[in-house]
Amino acid sequence: LGIDPAVMQRTSTLLDLLEATAMLDGTAVQLLHELCLAAVDTNGAHTLSLSTAAGPAVRVFAVLVRPLGDGTWMASFEDVTVLRTAETDAVELAMCDPLTGLPNRELFKRRVAAALVDETAHRDENGSANAGTAQGVMLIDLDRFKSVNDTLGHPMGDALLRLVAKRLRSVLRSQDLVARQGGDEFALLVATAPKPQNLSVLAKRIIDVLGRPYLIDGHLINIGASIGISVFPSDGSDHDQLLRSADLALYHAKNAGRSTFSFFEPEMDARALARRALEIDLRKALAMRQFELHYQPQIDLESDAIMGFEALLRWRHPERGLISPLDFIPLAEEIGLIVSLGEWVLREACSEAAKWPDSISIAVNVSPRQFEDTARLVSMVTSALAVSGLPGRRLEVEITESSLLHNEAAVLVALHQLRALDVQVAMDDFGTGYSSLSQLHSFPFDKIKIDRSFVTNRGDSAGQNAIIRAITALGASLGMSTIAEGVETPEQLERIRAEGCKSVQGYLFSRPVPIEQVEYLISKFASVDPRPL
Repeated sequence: LGIDPAVMQRTSTLLDLLEATAMLDGTAVQLLHELCLAAVDTNGAHTLSLSTAAGPAVRVFAVLVRPLGDGTWMASFEDVTVLRTAETDAVELAMCDPLTGLPNRELFKRRVAAALVDETAHRDENGSANAGTAQGVMLIDLDRFKSVNDTLGHPMGDALLRLVAKRLRSVLRSQDLVARQGGDEFALLVATAPKPQNLSVLAKRIIDVLGRPYLIDGHLINIGASIGISVFPSDGSDHDQLLRSADLALYHAKNAGRSTFSFFEPEMDARALARRALEIDLRKALAMRQFELHYQPQIDLESDAIMGFEALLRWRHPERGLISPLDFIPLAEEIGLIVSLGEWVLREACSEAAKWPDSISIAVNVSPRQFEDTARLVSMVTSALAVSGLPGRRLEVEITESSLLHNEAAVLVALHQLRALDVQVAMDDFGTGYSSLSQLHSFPFDKIKIDRSFVTNRGDSAGQNAIIRAITALGASLGMSTIAEGVETPEQLERIRAEGCKSVQGYLFSRPVPIEQVEYLISKFASVDPRPL
């Protein structure tokens, strides 16, 4: 232990002896002292694997304390630093991601824990919370990666992940650590000066590097990256807290438009708790029958009669009252509950519509998530029609362009199967996406719904009128009818009529109403001239 013999002669107690070596730090001395006392108390052998950082590097000793049978005890020390390092390296090698060669989730957790211990010790030694370096944790989620797997296959996705790992290594310093958390998510541990600007610069650099095109087997692939950032110790004192904070920041970044980064802020935690509470209530709501349908009439401008209703989902919360679809539909989409909700809407709407006059149809919105299992969707529509007795021609399925953006071939097959059931298919929110014309070319829709943004007065009525006129003419040339959404004033109605649109829906005629008021609306429009002008 490197103790001078002269010093040994002057020690009177075991503790003095242990404290005389420069190779043991204070914690190691205390552990050895307790070990020796335990051996004396039990008159038996005791062992200890002892790590000490008193010297320039961490050393590991295997210590054995045993009685010699004559009232004395012997403590033997074996330096096993090299052996333990080799064992640790072997364990860490086993905890590397086989696809990318990066550390996996478990190894990242260990490295973060070790780094935080060192950081805390450094701060304590300097006596300042701002001393030394600040540990930053980044969570990186790839944008549009799923579409690569879906369209080009998993081998192409695996090759892309390997290139992403390579690019991440290229932008980090030797003291930083990058790991693959699983799927298309990566984590970074960044030792940086205690300034958010440094992490911001690195985050921008990563987004830029990962967003550059990839050329794999002749395919040019474009993806992006969103990043959430947390900083020790303000955003968490351990691995789990830091990862949770970074995950909340990542969620905020993705909602902000993707290909961006966000630092954790305390209010994100409150929003996450509120979102979690809403998710729990949402899952209960379906079982507790808290959902209901409201119906908005669609008016034929040539006959001024109701030609159909659109079924719109509402949630009547027992404590919060009627919750807007804008507050719960996106969450239902995200957690997958929209599939079950969509099926309930379809069954309920068909059942009610079967009681209406034969000339009135029912329009039901179908989520892109429902098209992820096209066989289930077609089966559900078939069952809803059969159980309710509603003819297929009186059911209209409304889809958005995003339904066709992923796995378009399977979606088109499903739409043709629905058409075989005599079900009508409408494209909703037409004109707001980037590929509307190509979608109209890929499938012969029965109806185009002109988005309300072209109907609402925005000060450029001439341009809006031209768009409405063009969409109406396009629909007519393709054999598709058009309907304008969001008509709220007589002036808007006149514009719609003048541009050749033949049907409308909006507050000018009626807000969405509960099922109890539908019969009244039908009789009102059948017996009285409903025109507001």
